[in-house]
Amino acid sequence: MAFCSTLIRSLYATRLFRTSLEVKTGNSLRSFSTITFRQSSTMARTYESALRHLDSIQSNRAITSLFSPPPPTPSPTAIPSSSSLSAKPTAQDLNAQAIPEMLAWAQRAGITQDDLARLKCIHVAGTKGKGSVCAYLTAILTQPSTAAAAGTLGTYTSPHLVSVRERIQVDGRPISRALFARYFFEVWDALTESARAEAARLGRTVDEAELRGPATKPFYFRFLTLVALRAFLGERVRSAVVECGIGAEYDSTNILPREAVTAAVVAQLGIDHVGMLGDTLPRIAWNKAGVMKAGRKCFTRRLEGAVGEEAMRVLRQRAREKGAVLVEIEDREVGEWGGVQGAEVGSLEGEFQKYNQALALRAASEHLRILDGKPEGQAGEDKLSALAARYSDGLRSARLRGRCETREDGDDITWFIDGAHTAESLEEVAKWFAGKRKALPDDVKVVLLFNQQERDVTRLLRTLLEGIRKVQGAPKDTEIFDYAIFTRNDLHGRTADEPERDLSVQNAAAEAMRKLCPRTEATVVDNVAEAVEKVKATAHNNGVKVAVLSTGSLHLVGTLLRTLEPGAEL
Repeated sequence: MAFCSTLIRSLYATRLFRTSLEVKTGNSLRSFSTITFRQSSTMARTYESALRHLDSIQSNRAITSLFSPPPPTPSPTAIPSSSSLSAKPTAQDLNAQAIPEMLAWAQRAGITQDDLARLKCIHVAGTKGKGSVCAYLTAILTQPSTAAAAGTLGTYTSPHLVSVRERIQVDGRPISRALFARYFFEVWDALTESARAEAARLGRTVDEAELRGPATKPFYFRFLTLVALRAFLGERVRSAVVECGIGAEYDSTNILPREAVTAAVVAQLGIDHVGMLGDTLPRIAWNKAGVMKAGRKCFTRRLEGAVGEEAMRVLRQRAREKGAVLVEIEDREVGEWGGVQGAEVGSLEGEFQKYNQALALRAASEHLRILDGKPEGQAGEDKLSALAARYSDGLRSARLRGRCETREDGDDITWFIDGAHTAESLEEVAKWFAGKRKALPDDVKVVLLFNQQERDVTRLLRTLLEGIRKVQGAPKDTEIFDYAIFTRNDLHGRTADEPERDLSVQNAAAEAMRKLCPRTEATVVDNVAEAVEKVKATAHNNGVKVAVLSTGSLHLVGTLLRTLEPGAEL
């Protein structure tokens, strides 16, 4: 059982499975295309069963918690060092293990570097805006004028809001429940068989339930990354849009070989996940530059100001080190172009989206150029105005739930929904909502629905409120919101046998709100369903129209959408 005890430990907290685990027939490694895995006769191969198995895997939060408190800040251009080790592994040491471990997991799942080289990917990193960039890229590469050249398109993003299948899309649509279950269990069984083979090699007797269970599987994001890659290969995807989870240099998606990447994007940079990435913009830039590949272009927005220029120096240095070509898009060029506005309900909103559109246009154009085997174009062909004219249908049709989303709930409630969870993102949400707020009738009741479990909630609230006040014509500080509801992300109220839920964060947020906006009535609840009922009661009992801004967390937004759409397919 020593073998299983080792397996159960956190993948990041130990140097687990340092030997290469190969599923073999005789002495040869079975190929990806022909490998067949033994299935348990008692395990149902259904979508519902896949979800239960997925829930048993170690969560992403359990992994990210290993990186707190943040490490000391080194020189912004220095590669994180693992030379200094303590009883608790440092962030640098944990990060250094990430890619070798993920490569080993991929091999155990039967996914080789040669397999991945068949994909042609745009790899997207960034602190904010990367989800929007991926949505624009997906829309551009699936529009009729480009679909033939791009071929079948895979998109891998995170997190999901309602259904885990949102993370893995083919041709702009989440894969079916049947396909998810198929590829989920192909990966699950491969890892089980790999562990079985290693146990036999070591002469260990291991309980069958342990082999088939989560102890022989990587944590949540790593596992889903393997499922996505397996699905792309199985569905004969030619082009893929791949979004990093956290960072880039050590992210699970960064096992893509150079041959698999046609272009990279580093979207807007900001301070987030400081324990894993560092607490300065240059240090975060160092990590995000991990998507750069030799001989490939990496597109980014040129940052201004002293800190921004320092971050740009890091990106340029990293590009030189990696042999990549850094393409810096200037705000002046984007401003002169102006962006493309979506005309349909559900189109991506927000003045800031023009910067994400610019990155997507350049990356999509480079991707298609490489697929077609064309040489570099003539001067002027890559101007944003020219590219936008070519791909405008894609820009207008892009969709991304939970980002600057407006939703009507009957005649009396309007929801303004955005999963912003950093100060920089909330500044943009403030501008977007302030414009919406000015257009509301005078007698409408305005509600803030907010949660943020892991960051400085008082600072984020202040950022949101001050951002709204800055917009010309915005209401006075005490009149921005009539009500504020602070909730946990739980879908429903606790059961009779469940202990009291921790509401310390929500109570702190409510107290901060009372100080920042004394006339706003602040309320704390422990679940989103109760929060929605309070909003509906305000509209129905008082006979008024209600506008709600829901923000602060993508997890909150996901739970809200599940509450508003109880019949949505998971």
